[in-house]
Amino acid sequence: MSPEHAAQLVRLVQRRTAAALGTLHAGAPFVSMVPYAVLPDGTAFVVHVSRLAAHTKDMLADPRVSLLVMQPEGEGVAAQALARVSVQGEAAPMEQGSDGERDCRGAYLARFPEAAPLTEFGDFSFFAIRPAQARFVAGFAQAMSVTGESLARILAGPA
Repeated sequence: MSPEHAAQLVRLVQRRTAAALGTLHAGAPFVSMVPYAVLPDGTAFVVHVSRLAAHTKDMLADPRVSLLVMQPEGEGVAAQALARVSVQGEAAPMEQGSDGERDCRGAYLARFPEAAPLTEFGDFSFFAIRPAQARFVAGFAQAMSVTGESLARILAGPA
């Protein structure tokens, strides 16, 4: 991926705050919307979800998920040319009080400080979605695939 495309990918992920979350629901595809954050080292997307939600039950039953982050419509860009990244990975629930949960909480609340009261609700928990691979479309006819490790390096920025 070129440095220009990497910068475009980072801007897209940083500027958008919600993603389409694809899970398997009783063996069939199911898509919902979730706010997300990214761990500072880029290794995981963080979601904070209610255990009452269908997507949470789906992630607990089968951790394979997909996230889609997309450029907003209405910016004078044809739908096919909208920048987007589709991330395939595995979702892991974070055990309350664990280092992983603290890291996820920190990243999420840095992005959504207004969500702090929700973190006290007993039925809400953090999940870390660790990418295995991603497909970034920078615009029309500008698609490229990256591994989860490459995506983490790109999202973490220069060392």
